[in-house]
Amino acid sequence: MDSRQVQRGGGLAAWRQIADALAADIAAGRLVSGARLPAEADLAGQFGVNRHTVRRALAALAADGLVRATQGRGTFVEASPLPYPLSRRTRFSAALARVGREASGALLASETVAASAAVAEALGLAEGAPALRLATLSRADDAPLSLAYTHVPLPRFAGLAAQYGESGSFTRAFAALGVNDYTRASTRIGARMSRPEEATLLELAPGRPLLVVDSVNVDLDGVPIQATRSLFAADRVEFEIRNPGQALPGSASP
Repeated sequence: MDSRQVQRGGGLAAWRQIADALAADIAAGRLVSGARLPAEADLAGQFGVNRHTVRRALAALAADGLVRATQGRGTFVEASPLPYPLSRRTRFSAALARVGREASGALLASETVAASAAVAEALGLAEGAPALRLATLSRADDAPLSLAYTHVPLPRFAGLAAQYGESGSFTRAFAALGVNDYTRASTRIGARMSRPEEATLLELAPGRPLLVVDSVNVDLDGVPIQATRSLFAADRVEFEIRNPGQALPGSASP
C-alpha cells in the first residue's frame, strides 16, 4: 500500500480513518483473505501516526471480525467463513479437506470427572459415573476454528486422550480404540458471546459471538460414545444442515 496520511481536524478520529481505509482495502481485495497486514510500525509510517493510533484501528477491525491478531505472528485478514456440513457422519478433517483447508487438533487438557446429569443422559450413564473430559482446540490452516469440551465413557475409552494427543483427530483416536465408524445421533445449535479465556484461545476480539454446538455421537450399535460442546468462532464458519442419510463426500476418511 502506498503512503497515505490521515486528515487532521476533519472531525473523524485518525484511528477511525485508518480502520476505514484498511476495511476498504479488504472489501476491494487489495488485502486478501488470510493475508498478514503490515507491522504496526509500518502502518504508523504509512498513515503518519503513532503506533497507539494504529493499534486502536486494528482493535476496531478485530471487533468487527475483519482481522485476527495473533500473539507473536502479527495481524491477519480473516478468512471467508468456512462451509461446514452437519450430517449423520460429520467429520472435521473431511469438511475442511472438501474446501481445500488443512485441519489440525490440539489437546489442551484431559481429566477424569464424575458425569453431570446432562453428560450422563447424553452418554447413557448413571449420574456421577466416571467419564473422561477432554478440552481440544481445532484449527483450519492456521486459524483457530473451534474450542471443544468432549466427554467419553470410562473405562471403554480410557486411552482416548493419549490417542487424540498423538493424532489430533477423534476419528483416528476412536479407530485406534476399536471404533472404526460412528454416526451423529443429535446436534443442537445455539449462540452466545465469548468469554475472555475463550476469546484468547480462539484469537478473537473480546466479546465476539460464538456458535455453540452440542452433539452426541454413537457407534454402529447405537451406543453413545461421545458428548461434545463445541464453541465455534461465528465469523469463521457457516453450517450446512444436510438431510438425514446425506453423506459428506469423503466422510469415510478420518
